[in-house]
Amino acid sequence: MLRSYFKIAFRNLRSQRSYTLLNIIGLSVGMAGGLLIFMFLRHHLSTDRHHAKFDRIFRIDTDLHLADGSIEYNPEAPLPMAQALRTEYPQVEQAAFLMMLRELTVSIKQSDQANGSPSGPKQTQSMRFQEHKGVGLVESEWFDIMDYRWLQGNPKTALHEPNSVVLTTSWAERYFGNANPIGRVMTLDNKVDVTVTGLLAEPPTTTDTDLGLFISLATLKTIDSTYSMTDWYWLNSTNRVYVTLKSPDAAPSIERTFPALSKKHYGADASVFHFHLQPMREFHFDVARGGTTIRASLLWSLGAVGMLLIVAACINFINLATVQALRRSKEVGVRKTLGSSRSQLIGQFLLETTLIILAATGLALLFIILLLPLFNEWVQLDLSLRPDWLTMCFIGLLLSGIILLAGGYPAAVLSGVEPWEALRGTLSAGSDRGFTVRKVLVVTQFVVCQALIIASLVVANQIRYIQQADLGFRKDNVVIVTLPYGQKAKQDAFKQQLSHYADIQSVSLSHLTPASNLQFGGSFKFNGSTEWSKFPIRDRLADADYLSTYGIKLLAGRNITPGDTIRDYVINETLLHKLGFRNPQQVLGKMLQYYLSPIPLPIVGVVKDFHQKSLRDEIGPCFIANQASWYKQAGIRISGNDPAQTLQHIRQTWQQLFPNDVFEYQYVDQQLAKFYETETLIARLTNIFTSIAILICCLGLYGLVSHVVVQRTKEIGIRKVLGASVASIVTLLSKDFLKLVLIAIVIASPLAWWTMNQWLQDFAYKITIGWWMFGLAGLVAVSIALLTVSFQSIKAALANPVKSLRSE
Repeated sequence: MLRSYFKIAFRNLRSQRSYTLLNIIGLSVGMAGGLLIFMFLRHHLSTDRHHAKFDRIFRIDTDLHLADGSIEYNPEAPLPMAQALRTEYPQVEQAAFLMMLRELTVSIKQSDQANGSPSGPKQTQSMRFQEHKGVGLVESEWFDIMDYRWLQGNPKTALHEPNSVVLTTSWAERYFGNANPIGRVMTLDNKVDVTVTGLLAEPPTTTDTDLGLFISLATLKTIDSTYSMTDWYWLNSTNRVYVTLKSPDAAPSIERTFPALSKKHYGADASVFHFHLQPMREFHFDVARGGTTIRASLLWSLGAVGMLLIVAACINFINLATVQALRRSKEVGVRKTLGSSRSQLIGQFLLETTLIILAATGLALLFIILLLPLFNEWVQLDLSLRPDWLTMCFIGLLLSGIILLAGGYPAAVLSGVEPWEALRGTLSAGSDRGFTVRKVLVVTQFVVCQALIIASLVVANQIRYIQQADLGFRKDNVVIVTLPYGQKAKQDAFKQQLSHYADIQSVSLSHLTPASNLQFGGSFKFNGSTEWSKFPIRDRLADADYLSTYGIKLLAGRNITPGDTIRDYVINETLLHKLGFRNPQQVLGKMLQYYLSPIPLPIVGVVKDFHQKSLRDEIGPCFIANQASWYKQAGIRISGNDPAQTLQHIRQTWQQLFPNDVFEYQYVDQQLAKFYETETLIARLTNIFTSIAILICCLGLYGLVSHVVVQRTKEIGIRKVLGASVASIVTLLSKDFLKLVLIAIVIASPLAWWTMNQWLQDFAYKITIGWWMFGLAGLVAVSIALLTVSFQSIKAALANPVKSLRSE
């Protein structure tokens, strides 16, 4: 019996090649989309779950409650917090401090580098690496909290002493090649020699604490003697404190003691510092505290899109399968007359469905293999289709669901055909009980498609708005070069030499660019007040060429006075208004005292507002002033006539003055593009899945119009004999489908508006969702429907009416 089932199944699939091919393509595209989303979700949802104590790991967050009622949410904590937790809280199993380093020069003697490669020549020069991430100063307790596999060294003692470091295998290979790194010496920032005391196996890539170079915390005083190991006020965006609790249920009781801890160490300022315990499962999705730039809600939305793509593919299968009900009705009638039961017929049709789905699965996996490198490049991840139990379970559940969903209903329809009705040829639209269901399914498909089209339009226009928005400064043709700290004379010489080059228009030394992910600021006193302000201000510490280099417009007064320390202030419009002034002239000459200056100094100018962060954030009160000891970069405005030659000149000048440091540069517009990596990712994902949805919708609509054409073959023949034109027949066949598309547009539009309006709430500066977006999306959907329907309708309208009437 089973053998005959397979023989009949292969015979039917071979004889109906177009039907089989359409089903395989539709299902494979939907399944490929679902698998891509599965891998994307799995990557984010599995972040840091490889740690054995995952459920008991927490981070101390410090939220600053400011006097004006605002709250700044921070993932940071003071360095002494870790020791206090270890000694004063019996509920805490272990605590560790981590300080990430964003700028570190690592030097390796080239002879050491050559030792890793036997053929490499030994030289006296050093190889230098500029590290921006992956480096952290940690306490040895870190390895009691986080899980690493040690290849060499002792986790209890490897980082106990100053000037000791631990490397992962990839970092060790980068520095020392294939040689054993243990005992090798590295130089940090050209002044601190450290010794490698441990080697770790490469940790999983699904982690937010992606460190490859661990430096003992005791080395901090050697790297920078200004840091205080006991200062509770020392809060920095790179500082973290992690703990493991003996029981996760202890977290609420510990938090209730934090106000007393703040009172103990901050006194009158205790109301400002609010500590919280955040579980590790929330780190990755905490956008407010600087986790990744992806929210959990976005992941679940993508998961819903993946499910809808698979459901749409199943709808497509159902539509095409039920079309076959009419074509195979006589076969079903004959088999029932010869004694086949309904269960046998259902088994036959489910077998055919299973064969199609298995073929579609193979094709979907082929699509994944071919497209995954491109997809990884788009989403900036290293996803892989791993044949582990979780992936196999997902594929197994996916196949079972599709077989039941896509095969169950068509099998029930086909097996339920009455034999006398089928043999007499009276099975028609009137007796087709699934016709209304198929209309609902097509509407559902187009609702998904229409919503995705609207979403892609909104995302594209928001990104275009971001790219074209007036930032309050000029971002074109400005090169940013990172400068070594504490070398003022060389920094001045670097600026001076570059200023004489013909294709360099201006150079400014500063701490930050006008718009930066890093934000520094603090309290101030205004106009002789003895009280500190209720709101903080952001600083842009820079020299007097800052305004001209970045094209910041001066509205009133004058530029800052050149100097090495703060001598006066230029403020922005937002600070002007928060101080209670409307006219810029009124604030000139007023005295302002920032925490970096021991005395009040005058406000000498007001500049037009410029964005200090991305367009997600409102422009904050800000000032520009000198502070040479803080400068760490040079902004260089070039003419753009010969950028390659200009960059080469900048490099040569750098190498003359900073031979022991690594030259790096970046254009300002490249730096700004990093602000919107999430939006770029969303745009790419939306475009990908919109294209998949459109393709599936076209196939589904093609199936339904094929069904109608089969049913109305005789009617079309009669109309042609009576003089109906091709256009009138195409219109007759198309209008019902356009009604379905219009219904889908009406349903999808408010859903898409609400969803995208919620997404836009993350931006302080955003577009307005206009009616034209819904109109354009509707026009696209209608055009897609017309093209799909017209192809089959025109084919039917051009058919010979004699053949049409004879076939009936």
